[in-house]
Amino acid sequence: MNDNLESILSEAKNTVSAAPSKEELERLRVHYVGKKGVITSLLHQLKDLPADKRKEMGAKLNDVKTNVEKVLKLRQSELGRKDLEEQLSKAPALDLSLPGQYSSSSGSLHPVTRVMEEFIQIMKRIGFSVATGPEVELDYYNFEALNTPEHHPARDMQDTFYIEPPVLLRSHTSPVQIRAMKNKKPPLQIIAPGKVYRSDYDMTHIPMFHQIEGLMVDEHISFAELKGVLHYLVKDLFGARPLRFRPSYFPFTEPSAEVDMQCISCRGSGKDCRVCKSTGWLEIGGCGMVHPNVFRHVGYDPDQVSGFAFGMGMERIAMLKYGIDDIRSFFENDLRMLEQFSC
Repeated sequence: MNDNLESILSEAKNTVSAAPSKEELERLRVHYVGKKGVITSLLHQLKDLPADKRKEMGAKLNDVKTNVEKVLKLRQSELGRKDLEEQLSKAPALDLSLPGQYSSSSGSLHPVTRVMEEFIQIMKRIGFSVATGPEVELDYYNFEALNTPEHHPARDMQDTFYIEPPVLLRSHTSPVQIRAMKNKKPPLQIIAPGKVYRSDYDMTHIPMFHQIEGLMVDEHISFAELKGVLHYLVKDLFGARPLRFRPSYFPFTEPSAEVDMQCISCRGSGKDCRVCKSTGWLEIGGCGMVHPNVFRHVGYDPDQVSGFAFGMGMERIAMLKYGIDDIRSFFENDLRMLEQFSC
């Protein structure tokens, strides 16, 4: 039987390798390893052999069967590749240089992304560079270095997400300013765009939103420079309109102010205006002169340098710019709203 097995294997390799078509290959498969095939029949005859030879002969038969199946599989792959090449050779030529069927207008920038990019480009034109930092932050950078030590009542102004103290999700992009000042000596002119997180959710607040903060540090920086930068920024974003600076409190700036812009709907009259709630003004952000304690945390001498900082929520700016009432609309993926911003 040994000689017969070698003859079967040799014959199978030769005939299978020369099979000209898939149909012929299938016929050979049935002939050798089908239910009534040559090798299958020999396997059925094993029961007639003595027990001492049955195991040895069974192993050899299985080895032959495995080799024949490998040859069959290889030839099947070769024939499949050959058929594909023939189909491609008969197919009409495909000109890959032709334009696609879909125009770029199929999608568009999200309104918040659009406002952020516009904001960044405006600030770059007057010398500000972009700085970034981690969204998962340490308490030191998010609070302590910003003149908000542990148990400071100002911490209650922000509903912070703590992961495992002192690790938290940053509640503003101000930590980027601390990292930037620690890594670079004055003069410094940066903006810090990015996501921030606070535990708040209603028509005007969401737990994750986008913020851009600005920082300028040098000798003899005053509130006048801060006002000049904000007037320039608002003029480019909304057109020329008056600004109002109201005294406020932030632990990392002194003095501090809230920045209001003349209402874009009633133009400051306030008469029966839902947008500004009849005040004539719209709050757009906070600002102030950098607190001396913040400078001390980063190794700056507050007697030698001064600086200003400001921050704005991008969803708030986008709502005002595009007349959107509910901040949650930005994150509901409603194409009826989003497609209005396609170009």
